[in-house]
Amino acid sequence: MSQNSKKSKPAAGGWGSLTSTAAQLVSQGIPAKGAATLLQANQPEGFDCPGCAWPDPKHTSSFEFCENGVKAVAWEATSRRVTPEFFAKHSVTELRGKTDHFLESQGRLTHPMRYNPATDHYEEVSWDALFADIGAELQGLDTPDQAAFYTSGRTSNEAAFLYQLFVRDFGTNNMPDCSNMCHESSGVALKETLGTGKGTVTLDDFDEADAIFIFGQNPGTNHPRMLTSLRKAAKRGARIVTFNPIRERGLEKFANPKDPRDMMPGGGTNISSHYFQLKIGGDLAALKGMMKAMLEWDETGERAANAFIVDHAFIAEHTHGFDALARDLRAASWADIEAGSGLSEEQLREAASVYCDSDRAICTWAMGLTQHTHAVATIQQITNLLLLRGNVGKPGAGACPVRGHSNVQGDRTVGITEKPEQPYLNRLAETFGIAPPRTHGLDTVGTIEAMARGDVKLFFAMGGNFAAATPDTAFTEAALASCRLTAHVSTKLNRSHLVHGEKAYILPCLGRTERDDQAAGPQAVTVEDSMSMVHASSGTNRPASEHLLSEPMIVARLAAAALPESSVDWLELASNYDRIRDGIEKTIEGFGDYNRRIRQPGGFHLGNSARDRHWKTETSKATFVVSPLPQTEARQDVLTLMTVRAHDQYNTTVYGLNDRYRGVFGQRRVLFLNTKEIERRGLREGLWVDLQSTDRKGKTREAKRFKIVAYDIPDGCAAAYFPETNGLVPVDSYAVGSRTPTSKSIPITLHLSKT
Repeated sequence: MSQNSKKSKPAAGGWGSLTSTAAQLVSQGIPAKGAATLLQANQPEGFDCPGCAWPDPKHTSSFEFCENGVKAVAWEATSRRVTPEFFAKHSVTELRGKTDHFLESQGRLTHPMRYNPATDHYEEVSWDALFADIGAELQGLDTPDQAAFYTSGRTSNEAAFLYQLFVRDFGTNNMPDCSNMCHESSGVALKETLGTGKGTVTLDDFDEADAIFIFGQNPGTNHPRMLTSLRKAAKRGARIVTFNPIRERGLEKFANPKDPRDMMPGGGTNISSHYFQLKIGGDLAALKGMMKAMLEWDETGERAANAFIVDHAFIAEHTHGFDALARDLRAASWADIEAGSGLSEEQLREAASVYCDSDRAICTWAMGLTQHTHAVATIQQITNLLLLRGNVGKPGAGACPVRGHSNVQGDRTVGITEKPEQPYLNRLAETFGIAPPRTHGLDTVGTIEAMARGDVKLFFAMGGNFAAATPDTAFTEAALASCRLTAHVSTKLNRSHLVHGEKAYILPCLGRTERDDQAAGPQAVTVEDSMSMVHASSGTNRPASEHLLSEPMIVARLAAAALPESSVDWLELASNYDRIRDGIEKTIEGFGDYNRRIRQPGGFHLGNSARDRHWKTETSKATFVVSPLPQTEARQDVLTLMTVRAHDQYNTTVYGLNDRYRGVFGQRRVLFLNTKEIERRGLREGLWVDLQSTDRKGKTREAKRFKIVAYDIPDGCAAAYFPETNGLVPVDSYAVGSRTPTSKSIPITLHLSKT
């Protein structure tokens, strides 16, 4: 909703969500099929939602899906098809001029396709010819490191494990993945402080927490099922404290569509008890302010009525580095903290007071924290905050990074990483008789730069939309176009198919909702959610085309073509996924008795060392980390831009042109600014402006024609949708320690559009 509107805003969810659900099924031509498919979503004998990675409850209902999930399922189960005839009608040059929404709305890919440079069209190709050619191209490289193999978070454990086994047998660790662009910062931060790269909570902890602190997150759009857990916590009296530059409706009020009382006029539950609109990137300073207040209270006894402010017994037994942190907090000035956070000392003391009054607290965050230069340091301040009161390793408390894509955490667990650990490589070698490379490979940013230099000549993507998801769009597209060969395993047409190398292939695969029949019979895959629960996923729909292959079979056939002398029987593994899971069990900790345990309802928990207060760090203790406040140069003409998703969007998939909760309809090229900022700059709402960013080398990047929309966002801050604004992020602007692109803190200037 526009900042200027005085109308009462409806709660998130509610009738708007139900209306959107029905509209999605009708628009995809599957009102009956879609409804039947949704009843199988997140059920013990059904499929895991291909949307977000929020955990499933204990299946107390047949309706375990949200509006976000409905969109993902409807677009996968759609009646629309992209056939060879479609590609014969449309050249690649013509399609390149279409919007991302147009491309993916055309429907499911049905046949393997090969780009013909003579005609500028994709043309049908047989699977045999496709694998033979890609295999020959791989064999013809001067070194395996001239290839890079990308992975999307949708990929199942089985496909991801087989994929990384093939890549390492081929001879490289060049495995960029979507984690590099989202929660890599979380993994790096948590690994150093807690000894594990994963969150420490389970869904049950949300039922026991006295307080939940939410940083840089918009669950109403990005993982709506989380709102059910937050609503439940709020209704029983837990305090929910939100830090977010933007007022997000889902964090204000939520109406559960399954509760008749919520569906009445004015119904719904207030979510956040406290909502602090800090400036973009101000979380690190805000966290230091909370901890500084706590330390002062602890040392002066000002809040002696509390049993404790700082849990010194826990700190002495389980942590390292507290004294250094305390010195840093004492030295920090409130003036610097207020300037860095955009919040007052009074506000930060209020937040700290809520935390100290809670015996059990959870801190949860998403990409609003992970995509800044100081992202790793910010997340380590969250673990500092938790450790000060022993809020790791006890019920109702802990760290909760909320992953976006449905199996991005599982992919990393089963080996998708450019930085494999040596013990894991040893187990792979022993189990499969391969000789995996020992040097680290390329991450996402490194892959883009290597393609641009000509060092990587073949790019293979297991899902995703690399060209649209990555930073520095023009640079990335030129890098992809310089490759000898690009290939994409996909269910839908997307931008990356049109940004191609000299040779290019589209490999259409089965979706999560579809039956997967192999030589050994119907197959199930497995996935891991944000809280380390592993469970099976079995599609029930008839495949969109008889020409589709499963992701594990695509990997197996590619491996067989590229590595004819391999000791691994790839096709045998892909004929029965139990055999792949046997390999996972032998090489990865926590997967004992894998095949039996995934056949039990709900699956199993992988376990978490920090949750058990077993700290796998250099000191064998949880670690406090000292980080200075970020130093930024204030310029009156420069705004800080954060890229965000619209409500009709998931990652780079644009389902529609509306953003219901923010009051934007029928358009995407909008720039959110507050009314004071608009007036101060001599602008007006509805005016069209161009956005420019300038990197450290003086190079300017531009995104043209964005309409100004007044919105409740702090001074000096702006927001706009990605992928339209990804081109403003320099490829070499990334988080220290994780190399995650800085998509949430882009310095920009505004210029009136000429057209």
